[in-house]
Amino acid sequence: MNARVETLIEQARGLSAEEQLMLAEVVYEMATPRDPDWLSAWQGECERRLAAYDRGEVEAGDFDLLLDSLRQKYVKT
Repeated sequence: MNARVETLIEQARGLSAEEQLMLAEVVYEMATPRDPDWLSAWQGECERRLAAYDRGEVEAGDFDLLLDSLRQKYVKT
């Protein structure tokens, strides 16, 4: 790893968790080519899921509570 990248990593470590997530999303987008077919398919899936929620076919839950539950179930330490 070169010095510029190491400096950027150190700066990123000084960011809040929310800022690190925003940075990670931007870096990921820069490094990942966009596939228009995938984006279109994902948009359609999001619309189908929202419509199912609006019709009462799907329940929503608190993300943090659901994530904790999944970690307890699947992450072995």
